[in-house]
Amino acid sequence: MSEGECKHLYIIDASIFIFRYYFSMPSNWFASNNRPTETVYGYALWLKKFLANEKPQNVVACFDESLGSCFRNEIYPDYKSSRELPDEDLAFQLLACKKITSLMGVPCYASDRYEADDLAGCFARLCDGENIGYSILTRDKDLSQLLYGNLGQLWDYPNKEPLGREDVFEKMGVYPEQVSDYLALVGDPSDDIPGVPGVGAKTACALLAHFGSWNEIRSNVESIHKLPIRGAKSLQNKIAEFSDQVELALKLTLIDTEAEVVSWGSTKRIAVDKTELFELASGLGFPPSFVNSIEGSM
Repeated sequence: MSEGECKHLYIIDASIFIFRYYFSMPSNWFASNNRPTETVYGYALWLKKFLANEKPQNVVACFDESLGSCFRNEIYPDYKSSRELPDEDLAFQLLACKKITSLMGVPCYASDRYEADDLAGCFARLCDGENIGYSILTRDKDLSQLLYGNLGQLWDYPNKEPLGREDVFEKMGVYPEQVSDYLALVGDPSDDIPGVPGVGAKTACALLAHFGSWNEIRSNVESIHKLPIRGAKSLQNKIAEFSDQVELALKLTLIDTEAEVVSWGSTKRIAVDKTELFELASGLGFPPSFVNSIEGSM
């Protein structure tokens, strides 16, 4: 077994799991400043369970801190325009989630220019280049484009089984390397990315199954009418008409895996700062059982 095969990196898409608890936890926990902390509590329990069960030696957590300031907003000002900036209570909880992650020994990464997806992509590309296996902990289908060969997997921990390359194809109808093209064709309403009007998942999958990529679709638009797709002639006209819009959308859907220079050494889990962790957890209003269990499980 090679050195690369002995290694494994866990890449946490932290914001996805934070918001899972933001929308599901009851408001039963409050910090010493009376700010609500149920989101932090739910996320911290999730993180504690993951660290205790998987015992990762190499792990990173990527956070979203670029809403409104991302480089994609320079390309398309309406990118994620329907999302509101966090209010003071949520902003407090987001910062607390990042602090507690760091104190649990997990290296944290965030940027006001790049999204968590891009930062996760940098680590996935690092693993790809060094033949290292990796798991991206996320619920976001967009990150499936970061599965290179058989090295990577997506994992909605702990609710679902990890997904590999073939699983992505089974669920989405396209392979990981086609995901950004697929999203550019159908659009992504959650990110306010426009697609080609009238082109849904089935049509986009059929186009990519035949041509392989958006570049090939664009280069062979005049042959679309020959495909065994319902309304192929009108589809050809739509693709031709909205070609520039797809090009724009692709700049938004494609994850930037060169956003930040990263190294394997920066992924090593560090020692838990128990004293500061206890102080933070207590200040956030967590029950003593949570604080005590952290000491026993680390």
